[in-house]
Amino acid sequence: MHTNKLPINIDNLLHQRTVESERIEYKEGWNPESILHTLCAFANDFQNLGGGYLVIGVAEADGQPVLPPVGLLPEQIDSIQKKLLNLGNSAMQPPYHPLSAVYEVQGKSILVLWAPGGETRPYKAKTNVTDKKSDWAFYVRKHTSTVRAAGDTERELLSLTATVPFDDRYRQTATLADLSPTLIRDYLHEVGSELAVEAAELPMQELAVRMNIAGGPPEALFPKNVGLLFFNPQPEQFFPATQIDVVYFPDGTGGDRFEEKEFKGPLAQITRQALSFIKTQYLKEAVVKHPDRAEAERFWNFPYAAIEEAVVNAVYHRSYEIREPIEIRIDAHELMVLSFPGPDRSIRLEDLQVGRAVSRRYRNRRIGEFLKELDLTEGRSTGLPKILRVMQSNGSPMPVFETDEERSYFLIRLPIHAGFAEMEQVTPQVTDQVTDQVTDQVARLLKALRQGDKSTKELMAISGLKHRRTFVQNHLQPAISSGLIEMTLPESPRSPKQTYRLTSLGRQIVVSL
Repeated sequence: MHTNKLPINIDNLLHQRTVESERIEYKEGWNPESILHTLCAFANDFQNLGGGYLVIGVAEADGQPVLPPVGLLPEQIDSIQKKLLNLGNSAMQPPYHPLSAVYEVQGKSILVLWAPGGETRPYKAKTNVTDKKSDWAFYVRKHTSTVRAAGDTERELLSLTATVPFDDRYRQTATLADLSPTLIRDYLHEVGSELAVEAAELPMQELAVRMNIAGGPPEALFPKNVGLLFFNPQPEQFFPATQIDVVYFPDGTGGDRFEEKEFKGPLAQITRQALSFIKTQYLKEAVVKHPDRAEAERFWNFPYAAIEEAVVNAVYHRSYEIREPIEIRIDAHELMVLSFPGPDRSIRLEDLQVGRAVSRRYRNRRIGEFLKELDLTEGRSTGLPKILRVMQSNGSPMPVFETDEERSYFLIRLPIHAGFAEMEQVTPQVTDQVTDQVTDQVARLLKALRQGDKSTKELMAISGLKHRRTFVQNHLQPAISSGLIEMTLPESPRSPKQTYRLTSLGRQIVVSL
C-alpha cells in the first residue's frame, strides 16, 4: 500500500478551508464510473481553477464530508490504485493519471486523489466503463457536480485544446536544480503538509512531481513556471520584471522627490515583504475623541486589509509574460496598485467598479492555489468586494478600479481618509513655525480641547481665570487667529450653546507639544 503524501494539509481539505467545494468530491467507496467521470472533469479544468481532489472512504451529506470517515481496508486501497492505473490508460483519452496518497483520519484510512488540470486537454472518458463498445464523452465541473459537456460548453472546452495557463507550463530553459529544496521545505512546513516530514529525504525529482511543480517524461523532467516563481531565489532571471516596486512621492507625483524600494525574489516572499514595508513605513492611525460619547474614533490613512487584498490581487492576476513590475504608488492623496494586464474581457467595467466582478477563468490557476494554501488569498472572487467593505468600515472614500477597453492594465486606487487629507495640507515646516509661537496659555487650551469640545466657561476654569474679557483677549482669540481653535457654531458666535474645538492644525500642534 502506498503511503505517499500530497502537498496539502488533509485537515484543511476535509474542512474546505483552502480548497473550494467545487474542487472536492467525496466518495464513500469505490464507484469506478463516477470516479472516472469526475477525474475527467478535473483534468479538463474548464474554469482554470487548478483541477480538484477526490476523497475516497468519506461519505458526503449536503456537500459536506461525514466524519468520522467510513474508511478503506488496505487491500481495498491497493485494488483501487491498480484499477485507476488501468482506467487512466484504457478509459480516458488522452491517458491521464491522478496523484494519490493515503491518510489516516480518526483511526481510518482514506485515499485522496489529486487531479491537477491536464496539460493536453480536452479529455474524454468512456460513458460506461464495463461496456467495451461504450461511447466517449467530455465531462466538466458545474458548481459541485460533474456533468457531461454539451452544446456551448462542449464547444468552449474544445477551443481550449492544448491551452495550458502560463504558470502551469514547463520551463525548458531551466532544470530541477533551479528549484530550492529549502524554499520547498519551508513552504510545506508553513502549510502543515504531511509531505514536509518526508521532504528532506526525497530526491528532488520525486518531490517536484508530487508537488506538481515539474513535469515531462521521467528521464527529462522540467520545472513548471509556478515552481520557479515560488521556489527559485531569483525568479526574475526566468521572468524579467517579476518584482514589486513601492514608490513614495512626499511632494506629490508632480514633485521632484520620490523614494523607491524594489522587492525581488519568490512570489510569496516579496508579497509579504512589500506589505510589511508599507505597513511600517506609510500606515498611520488617528484617534479622535468626541465630547458626546466615551468611545474615541479610530481610523487609518489607508486600511491595511484593503492594501493586502489589492497587492495580492495583482500578484495573483498579473501576467508574468509581460515585462512590467507591479507598482505601488503612495502620495498625500491616495495609494495606487498598478499591474498588467487588466481583468478578463468577460467582466463588465460597471460591474468591476461596484465590486461585482466575478471571474472563474483565472489567468494563473496554480499561483492562486499556492497563495490560498499560504492564506494570502481566498481565490473566490472576494478580493474587490472585501476592499470596498474594508474602506467603508474605515470611513474612507470608496476605492476606484480602473482599466481600459483593451484591458491592458488594472489600477486600484485607495483614497486617503479625509481626516488625514486635512492634516496632510499642513506641512511640517508650517507646524514647526506655529509651535514656536504658541504661548503657555494657548498650549493649555489646546491640551484641554484634546479631550473634546469645551465652552468658554469650561476653558476659563481650566485656565484658572475668572475675568472673561482677559481670557478672550489673551488666550482664546490668539488661538483662533492662529488657526488652532475654531467655533463649533461659527454662524452664531454669541450662542449660549457655543463651544470650541481643535482644528486639524491644532491637533497636529498638540501632538508636537
